[in-house]
Amino acid sequence: MLFNSYTFILLFLPLAAAGYFLLHRYVSAKWAFLFLLAASLGFLSLWNLHFSLVLLASVVINFLCGTSLSRVAQKGGKNKRIIFVLAIVFNILYLGFFKYSNFFVENINAVFATEMPRLSLLLPLGISFYTFMQIAWLTDIYRRGGYRYDFLNYCLYVTFFPYVISGPIAYHSEIIPQFKSGNVGIFNLANVCRGLFIFSMGLFKKAAIADALAVIADGGFAATGNLTFTEAWLTSLSYTMQLYFDFSGYTDMAIGVALIFNIELPANFNSPYKSLDIREFWRRWHITLSRFLRDYIYIPLGGNRAGEVRLYVNLMLTFLIGGLWHGAAWTFVFWGFLHGAALCLHRLWMKTGISLPKIPAWFITFNFINAAWVFFRASSIGDAFRILKGMAGLNGVLVSPNLAGSAFWQKMTTLGVQFGHWRAHLPRAETMEYFLCILLIPVVLLLKNSNHYLNQFTPTWKNAMWAALMLTLGLLLLNRTSSFLYFNF
Repeated sequence: MLFNSYTFILLFLPLAAAGYFLLHRYVSAKWAFLFLLAASLGFLSLWNLHFSLVLLASVVINFLCGTSLSRVAQKGGKNKRIIFVLAIVFNILYLGFFKYSNFFVENINAVFATEMPRLSLLLPLGISFYTFMQIAWLTDIYRRGGYRYDFLNYCLYVTFFPYVISGPIAYHSEIIPQFKSGNVGIFNLANVCRGLFIFSMGLFKKAAIADALAVIADGGFAATGNLTFTEAWLTSLSYTMQLYFDFSGYTDMAIGVALIFNIELPANFNSPYKSLDIREFWRRWHITLSRFLRDYIYIPLGGNRAGEVRLYVNLMLTFLIGGLWHGAAWTFVFWGFLHGAALCLHRLWMKTGISLPKIPAWFITFNFINAAWVFFRASSIGDAFRILKGMAGLNGVLVSPNLAGSAFWQKMTTLGVQFGHWRAHLPRAETMEYFLCILLIPVVLLLKNSNHYLNQFTPTWKNAMWAALMLTLGLLLLNRTSSFLYFNF
């Protein structure tokens, strides 16, 4: 069950909210939280019961580890480090077993020419998100002590259905105090209005924009070896925009749903394609992942405290881990390598004291990000390079035969331009749909992001009409095929 589905919008969400608030008002907060926990587990079970069982096992074991760690840390026990290391090892092995076992098998077979069979494992949705959240909790206990929670609040924190399958990666210190607040179970019309507003915006992003671009992106990445110049660029740009509007749209929906339940989630996107350098991009893109990588991987590795060379090593290791976190494939690792290398080069460039004007700085940054996304999306590194080959014009440059009468295009034939069907290897679609990815570039550069509109939101008729329009358009488009990008996570 997706957020962008009739079942979720018209059935699950209203029933979950009604049950939660009614139980809190007429029975007790404890029963309201138990209902919300059951709803969260039910939401995941509608995908697959196996997903909920894996999640519950992780929650129970981590809660026992964290409680023991907190108790020992409070008493100044010498076993604190042992418990912490064992807990972290458990989480890494737990995540690794489900997510990376077959990746390991495939590489063993490739290197040693063996025929080890793949394991019949189904990757539990959201396992990377809730594993990172629990690692952060355990690490905070180890560093600072405290952070002991009752089991119900802890379960709600980890399993809360708005973010369990796609993030944001919320810290325990951000969420659990809200659950413990006395007002969290009281129906708040202002929060419901805010939640529906940002949910509608996210639904529109997902259904009207991202799913439209997915048709072109999916078709282009399926025809990697044959893409000509225009086709390759339309393919890469379509995916670049699809990923942003899909992920930020899903985040907006998650924030909106959580607000209905009086829970504020951290922002996850801040107009990342406006970035003028790669460091700024990672301060704007998937913000909650960036801060986790900084707080719980980069800094523990030594950050910038262990000398210049170690700094660059730590950056590379952090982004290689970040790449692998996104999926069990060498394409994700290489994507992480590219971003790690870019951040290292950026730090070296900053030492020169030279700053580029805004336009060329944006142009270089955006095109690097666009090219790197090719590796993120491609089925193999070889396929990614084939698309980049097309983007470089090495597979030919075709323009519509209708332009054959143009003197300008006739002159361009001397440079290798040919007349032909410029989208022969891409799915059938209206011309405007193909160029939507290009038209969206000024949109993401000029318009403010959804965080801004949410922060400025007031319950006016104008905002109500905008929300109704976006919600209506989103609902009308839900009958077409929709992509879900987070199976790797």
